[in-house]
Amino acid sequence: MLSEPRMAPYLKQARNDKGEALSLYEWSARTSAAAFEAVGHLEVLLRNALDRCLRQHFHEDRCGIPWFLLPTPGGDHVAVAVAAVRERLRPQRKETRHQIIAGLSFGFWSGLLGPRYEELWRDCLHRAFPNSSGKRKQIAVAVERVRKFRNRLAHHDSTINVDIPFEVRQIFELAAYIDPAAAKWLERRSTVMSVYAQRPVTENDTVVIPARQAWPLYENCHAYVCQSGRAFRPVERVAFYADREIKPEIPAVLHRRDNVEWSAEEISRLRRSENRFDRKIATVIEVSRPDWADGRYQVFLLTGPGHPEHRRLGAPLPHAGTGLGSAFVRRQRYVSLHALETATSTVDLDRYRPVGSAA
Repeated sequence: MLSEPRMAPYLKQARNDKGEALSLYEWSARTSAAAFEAVGHLEVLLRNALDRCLRQHFHEDRCGIPWFLLPTPGGDHVAVAVAAVRERLRPQRKETRHQIIAGLSFGFWSGLLGPRYEELWRDCLHRAFPNSSGKRKQIAVAVERVRKFRNRLAHHDSTINVDIPFEVRQIFELAAYIDPAAAKWLERRSTVMSVYAQRPVTENDTVVIPARQAWPLYENCHAYVCQSGRAFRPVERVAFYADREIKPEIPAVLHRRDNVEWSAEEISRLRRSENRFDRKIATVIEVSRPDWADGRYQVFLLTGPGHPEHRRLGAPLPHAGTGLGSAFVRRQRYVSLHALETATSTVDLDRYRPVGSAA
């Protein structure tokens, strides 16, 4: 009863094992349901906060007319949306103020934070977010991101390639802009991460590398450099172990190239190229030459914060081992992104074994 296109990504993740693919499908649905609960709580919190500010600004208690029936600075967006809700509620005899507010969509509230309502933001809407920077664009971007995530959940899209931990953190952060106590309640109530941790099928898609030198280079130019000819399993991501912790940035690999000459001549040649990876590698060589002698090396070009494929953990993963030889990784080590996202320390990573992998 499930179409081939719908099951294709699950089968790919499960290496064409239909039983495992169905387990992954079920897990994705449970994760979506748990996430949708969190979004639902936030939506109620958001609309009530905005409604309260608008009610006060338009002196609704004094004039007796709901704010949404008065002319609103910014155009007829409010009037059109409210009219549609009232028309839907009227045959049910539920055309009350409370039902109208509840019937307005997440998109409606997101729209109220758009640039056309800058005047309304300055007059009153900013008071709905007392713990934010006070900048409309910051809130508008955050609300719109949650709205898109909500729509994806509502349409039963797959979550296997969605950065669920990041999306959930965005929900809690937005809630905290409105009310920190409500955000803490929402975080305690949420089951998203406990469900997310139960993923039945994972793969070792991330290489963890020792990064005493590599981490500063990554921070500087979003790249990793190592000796030429060094072998790696196929991976999608790189994680950095330095200062007795795995750093929170988990970039995706954009491009990998071996046997790159480290020299001023090669920088000049690559700079003239029309290939963007060539030009990026030229920058990496230039930045890293103080630490890397002339020779030939292997380069990984990586994503940085803001790239759609980039991932960031909620916090660094500490390593508690002590003494000689106790480092979590000395050359390279393979783990899954999912394990990194759900671990609280490196101890947890040893508990994850992808399906079909050797112990």
